[in-house]
Amino acid sequence: MRAVIKPGALRGVTAAPPSKSMAHRMLICAALAEGESLVQPIELSEDILATMDGLRALGAGIVQEGDELRVTGCRPAEAESGVIPCRESGSTLRFLLPLCLLSGKEMTLTGSERLLSRPLDVYETLCAERGFSLERTAEGIRVRGKLTPGEYTVRGDLSSQFLTGLLYALSLLDGESEIRILPPIESEPYLEMTLEALAEAGVPAKRPEKERLVIPGGQRFRAGQKTVEGDWSNAAFFEALRQAGNDLRITGLREDSLQGDKVCREYFRRIREGGACVDVTDCPDLAPVLMAFAAMCGGARLEGTRRLRFKESDRGQAMAEELAKFGVAVTIGENAIEVGGGLKAPMEILQGHNDHRIVMSLAVLCTRTGGTVDGAEAVRKSFPGFWDAMRMLGARVSF
Repeated sequence: MRAVIKPGALRGVTAAPPSKSMAHRMLICAALAEGESLVQPIELSEDILATMDGLRALGAGIVQEGDELRVTGCRPAEAESGVIPCRESGSTLRFLLPLCLLSGKEMTLTGSERLLSRPLDVYETLCAERGFSLERTAEGIRVRGKLTPGEYTVRGDLSSQFLTGLLYALSLLDGESEIRILPPIESEPYLEMTLEALAEAGVPAKRPEKERLVIPGGQRFRAGQKTVEGDWSNAAFFEALRQAGNDLRITGLREDSLQGDKVCREYFRRIREGGACVDVTDCPDLAPVLMAFAAMCGGARLEGTRRLRFKESDRGQAMAEELAKFGVAVTIGENAIEVGGGLKAPMEILQGHNDHRIVMSLAVLCTRTGGTVDGAEAVRKSFPGFWDAMRMLGARVSF
């Protein structure tokens, strides 16, 4: 699907969608609890649907009622061999894989070709050390083994999602476990979000040191009502539009949120003022929209960009290719990206690279210059209501 966007000003009030990151975490907590939980509000993005599919495959019951999900808990340790569908969701794959190592039965996690090619170094190392089986096959990621309490050493520079997955699984074991994190730790705020979700579910983990997590044994997840906060990651696109001069107000965001992407407000301000250097180590999902905003404001430097190549697309390279169509030069280094200025109307059709954040970042640029974005449907992965929200604010978009 192609979105044709005419240049023009936006005006009005928009509500941030529910946080996809926290929705993943709260759904898993609810699925691991005894009894029924209510999780709301939920936006049924492709990634959240993937986690719902995966939890159902482990035995959870999930019923949708409007923007609410009623979740009946399961016991992954009693699961039979089966298939865990993950679609294109890296979070789903990495969060649920350790739960598949609780029963000792063979499980296969399936997904798109791009998803199955993404790094799983932490789990591959863990399985090799513990004598578990983790095999990449044509069907998916096949695992077999039985997780036991103990001490685990995990690299912190790959993704906090590995730590999150282990925290869920180890919390279900009878004995105490400890995770030692090898520094540096990247995406630290996402780890803190997991610890917050676990504490709210009645299974707190201790963090006596930054590089050490202690998970008590014999804990039980608590069912209940869970409220998902607003999403700073997806609100960032509207914040970029606001700071680009549009008369917008964004509601539904917690100022005290642990979400790392809350820093978008400060980063946009610094880029707007000129000559900024911003670090995306803890907020890599902001990189595409920060690059787009930098192109609008005369340029900026992003550091901590190494992991961008392992997302839904190679995000640094994808944005460089698309910004070139706007006449903007981009230089990509090993762990930094330089974005130039000189934004012009694109003379070619823009490509979304099957990446929701690339598509939404290009949409921000096109409100100023106009343009056509191919693959506009990719927003369904995290924010299916994006185009409706843009139109409600006055964006001139046709398909």
